Amino acid sequence: MTITTHEPLTVTLGSSGVTPEDVLAVARHGAQITISQEALDNVAKVRAHIDELAVSDTPAYGISTGFGALANRHIPNELRTQLQKSLIRSHAAGMGPAVEREVVRGIMFLRAKTMASGRTGVRREVLETFVKVLNAGITPLVREFGSLGCSGDLAPLSHCALVVMGEGEAFGPDGELYGVEGRPTVAELLAQHGIEPVTLAEKEGLALVNGTEGMLGMLLMAIADLRMLLTTADITAALSVEALLGTDQVFLPELHAALRPHPGQAASADNMLRVLSNSPIVASHRVGDSRVQDAYSLRCAPQVAGAVRDTVTHAELVASRELAAAIDNPVVLPDGRVSSNGNFHGAPVAYVLDFLAIAVADLSSIAERRTDRMLDPARSHGLPAFLADDPGVDSGLMIAQYTQAGLVSDNKRLAVPASVDSIPSSAMQEDHVSMGWHAARKLRKAVENLRRVLAVELVTSTRAIDIRTKLSDGELTPGPAGAAVLEVLREVVQGPGTDRFLSPELEAADRLVGSGAVRAAAESAVGILA
Repeated sequence: MTITTHEPLTVTLGSSGVTPEDVLAVARHGAQITISQEALDNVAKVRAHIDELAVSDTPAYGISTGFGALANRHIPNELRTQLQKSLIRSHAAGMGPAVEREVVRGIMFLRAKTMASGRTGVRREVLETFVKVLNAGITPLVREFGSLGCSGDLAPLSHCALVVMGEGEAFGPDGELYGVEGRPTVAELLAQHGIEPVTLAEKEGLALVNGTEGMLGMLLMAIADLRMLLTTADITAALSVEALLGTDQVFLPELHAALRPHPGQAASADNMLRVLSNSPIVASHRVGDSRVQDAYSLRCAPQVAGAVRDTVTHAELVASRELAAAIDNPVVLPDGRVSSNGNFHGAPVAYVLDFLAIAVADLSSIAERRTDRMLDPARSHGLPAFLADDPGVDSGLMIAQYTQAGLVSDNKRLAVPASVDSIPSSAMQEDHVSMGWHAARKLRKAVENLRRVLAVELVTSTRAIDIRTKLSDGELTPGPAGAAVLEVLREVVQGPGTDRFLSPELEAADRLVGSGAVRAAAESAVGILA
């Protein structure tokens, strides 16, 4: 697969290989998709083999039989089209709010990737229709609940497949919802874009729903978000160290990779050391400071953030393997065999989704501890209570820390693993499931919470630094990285002063963190950070 980075962004889908960047380009940035002729030819070749099996007297699972617990029933030719329709309609049984557009686009693109592999046995027009729907900006309405993360993300994928059939519910490129009472149908929406609905043939119903695309797509997006947030977390942690008159000496390289060779720890320590470099605040207390060591939330920041980095690296390995997979049941092997299997089980993906949620909760927790320390005059080394302009009259950032604590508490609940649960389904045929979809959904929320937690730490640490500068008559200023971050933050968040409506400022800081602007500002001063 190749990406053309000029506008409009395009992705070419072949028979093998996708990258996380490909998925993000389609899911988040609306990249247009083309299918290589090689992939189309391969799909057609495999489909010809399926057509031969469909007319054979020997039953073949998913081709001339029912599905799941009904796999023992042979389906006559005249009922097979109805079988495919019935499968998709019955399995599109999701409930709850609509999931995000980027998630649905990721699901559809990843399933198109699997179809393009030639291992599913679909006709080329099914693959082409999936791609046309994506290129038109049409987004099936996929609901929150319905997948158990086994036999694939069945309900979410079925809601997507139903739209390709011209049924169900979908959002047009303008965000208008089709397929509900009082609105045009999905078939009419497809027609507006010159797309002919697909009538599914043998094998194709299963081929559209038997995959881990939902949980995998959300894993890839979480990894991308965390890679940016992890660097931002190192920056906000360093600014908190600066604001609390902490030492930078615990971040020296000889204390990390040489003594404890965890690569993530070394990377985070290096980031923090660079952010604190050439800081007059840090230099002001290198000599004559009576403190022996800083609190764990400062001193151990690289150990915690670094462990999160290494967990993300492991998740990337699992995601890369899943991206290389062609998951279907039954699957068409290169030698022509159509074989039942269990590759749709989401355990490998579910586990790392849960691992990441645990790591995210801990990173959120240590950031909140630093914020609380800056607001407490008993521990902040000379800062006013709650960083208020006039403590007692003003409350400063007191309730911002409440908000942060609430987010951290939510992340602790979200860290409870989903993958340890299993509820049997399909008349006990599917008697052990992964719950990977649920692991992915809660990880998305946890990452969102982490971003907000870091925004509160950013607002707190920069206000504390500004107060240090003011109290010292301008002598104690931040280092170049801190100054650069302050400059970009002050464009949307005011500095210290009397109490004001705080929520808009916290929301603005959240948007700044999410945009990557905090990382970019620090890098403008000290170079590329890990």
